[in-house]
Amino acid sequence: MPKPEAKPRPAGADVASVIAWLKRNGSAKVRDGMVRFAIPSEKAFGISVAALRIEAKRLGRSHELAAGLWASGWYEARMLACFVDDPAQVSAAQMDRWCRDFDNWAIVDTACFALFDVTPHAWSKVTAWAGKHAEFEKRASFALLWSLSVHDKTAGDAPFIDGLKLIEQAAADPRNFVKKAVNMALRAVGKRNAALNAAAIETATRLDASRDATAHWVGKHALTELASPAMTARLAKRARPPR
Repeated sequence: MPKPEAKPRPAGADVASVIAWLKRNGSAKVRDGMVRFAIPSEKAFGISVAALRIEAKRLGRSHELAAGLWASGWYEARMLACFVDDPAQVSAAQMDRWCRDFDNWAIVDTACFALFDVTPHAWSKVTAWAGKHAEFEKRASFALLWSLSVHDKTAGDAPFIDGLKLIEQAAADPRNFVKKAVNMALRAVGKRNAALNAAAIETATRLDASRDATAHWVGKHALTELASPAMTARLAKRARPPR
């Protein structure tokens, strides 16, 4: 996968100045609205993701800045850390540290989709984190698999087949933010190509037949999309060679 190009960081863009910018631009209305999306607001300023993305582009890539922002513990600072960190400098140990800090679904998904999936350690963490117990650490495994299903254009089918095994093992976890990530990962793998669609449908069919209510929910909701005529037509069209 192509890695994001690093841009020079604006002069004076240190942790203190970024935190000060966050404080100036925070909104009580946005912060209060975070509760509706199950995002803790106790250590948040109230800034939209769209505004954070714009600020991240202005700041440019900086591994050092990202580390400081993450260490601050502020929600929006950690979101910015995911957007500005340099994936080439992200170590496996850093990924584990951040994973242990995850305390809401939004930071999990942002870290996985905006940073972790373009590091060389991504696939190993899918496997390692699937065995975690903490809700958001375990979600990270399947959010990362979901992200890789969408973004990793060079991977073959084998790691996704392995991912389906992890999905089946975790499908009975009833915790909301785990089961939703498991379901989305299953659907994402099954949308990648026809062969993986067939494998994902087999997995979803077994889960749909499960006596466990959560596993049944995961399988049923995945089958609705993966086995639909629209999905079959889309994958067939994608497989046709260009004219």
